Amino acid sequence: MRCEDLPGHPDFVALPALDGIVTELRYASADNFVGRDLYGRVDCAWLHREAADGLMQAARWLADAAPGHRLLVLDALRPHRVQIELWDFLAGTPMQMYVADPARGSIHSFGKAVDVTVLDPEGRELDMGTAFDDLSELSHPALEEGHLILGKITEAQIANRQLLRSAMTVGGFRGINSEWWHFDHGDRDEVRRRYLRIE
Repeated sequence: MRCEDLPGHPDFVALPALDGIVTELRYASADNFVGRDLYGRVDCAWLHREAADGLMQAARWLADAAPGHRLLVLDALRPHRVQIELWDFLAGTPMQMYVADPARGSIHSFGKAVDVTVLDPEGRELDMGTAFDDLSELSHPALEEGHLILGKITEAQIANRQLLRSAMTVGGFRGINSEWWHFDHGDRDEVRRRYLRIE
């Protein structure tokens, strides 16, 4: 199924329908590592209903734990055809490790992954130590303690990342070792086996 055919599908929820969550899809702009709009006129502000429910749980927890703070969705459903573009853009570079091989498929393409950060009560993004789509080791949650010791990241930046992780964990999401902003909802192998991939 193509992203253009999602309206009305019972398994998918439009992000604007989710209260308390802000959406600013970076691949629908030039503000990404490719440097251009990859979505064009295609509406990619969707998630699988299970992930959407989890995101709402995360947002409610965040509102209680840090009043005035909100989740900002940077990417959600990513059509498989766009995943191929990302993979090809980084072909032959060490940065290709940051993009799921289209041969296996990105969990984004099933609407079961989300890239997200936190807004403060004034609507500013919390300082996470790097920007979204920073394809460097500073973005790796698994390396935070070492970066802290070397003075490359601060305790406050790690605390901001932990606030995001805590919220997303409540929603049933799981982060990855290489990107502080990326969270999967469900086991990757099971998602690839059981869920509908959006082309």
